Amino acid sequence: MTISSMIAMTTSSPRAISSDGTPIASITVGKGPPVLVIPGALSTAADLLPFARALGERYTVHVIERRGRGASGPQGRDYSIERECEDVLALQSLTGARFLVGHSYGGLVALETALSSDCFERVAVYEPGVAVNGSIGFDWMPAYARALQSGRLADAFVEFVIGTRPPGSRTAPRWLMKRLLALAIPRAERARMYTLLDQNLREHEEVARLRDTYPRYAELRCRVLLMYGGKASSAGTARAIERVAMVMPRARVFVFPQLDHFGIQKKGAADVARAVAEFLGD
Repeated sequence: MTISSMIAMTTSSPRAISSDGTPIASITVGKGPPVLVIPGALSTAADLLPFARALGERYTVHVIERRGRGASGPQGRDYSIERECEDVLALQSLTGARFLVGHSYGGLVALETALSSDCFERVAVYEPGVAVNGSIGFDWMPAYARALQSGRLADAFVEFVIGTRPPGSRTAPRWLMKRLLALAIPRAERARMYTLLDQNLREHEEVARLRDTYPRYAELRCRVLLMYGGKASSAGTARAIERVAMVMPRARVFVFPQLDHFGIQKKGAADVARAVAEFLGD
């Protein structure tokens, strides 16, 4: 089933107005108790539709179109992760959702939202963008910003891809990586990701700002499912997840050995949805 056909099969989706007046759109699928889903960086709501469709067999799934994307408003001059949390809470007030799911940067938003409000009973995150003791690198950001400023979008994308890989795997020269990415990622998908490069920088600035602040998650009282993929993941990702789990009073960890960072929105969507559904329903 294509993404376009999935969108055509969605039900009426709520549109919230956040605290700063920014409209926040969503895509809704399924039937059952409401769940909010937050996509990650360089992603839109459509990217999480395979996961939402699978989870929608038991739940009404509202995938948030985060600010700076689609029918939602712009990030705004005073963008911060606090604005993202306000967006989630605005949609929660419309849907009454008590369950929250996030991927990557969306996982960080989910944890920060749960920390700022007690309205969520259970939170499931897949490889959340929580920087723990150098688990996420930020040295790529200056070169990335320079490439953006000069309009070299493909170069900026290459800086991001190389810079966020484990240090030992950053051996490919940039010209070769550019060619490999052009072959590996369809043109239309790359073009869509390029429209989110500015947003991606501002979001990673927030990840950097919150680095090593994870001990605050000891204050979380909701149940939390921390998930990550074992395939092509750095050892740092696993260590970060385990470290975060140690400070949370009600957390469990689930590993998908055959999935990578994008497993939730690609071939592993159904498997991740199954694990999330069991967590939400047990």
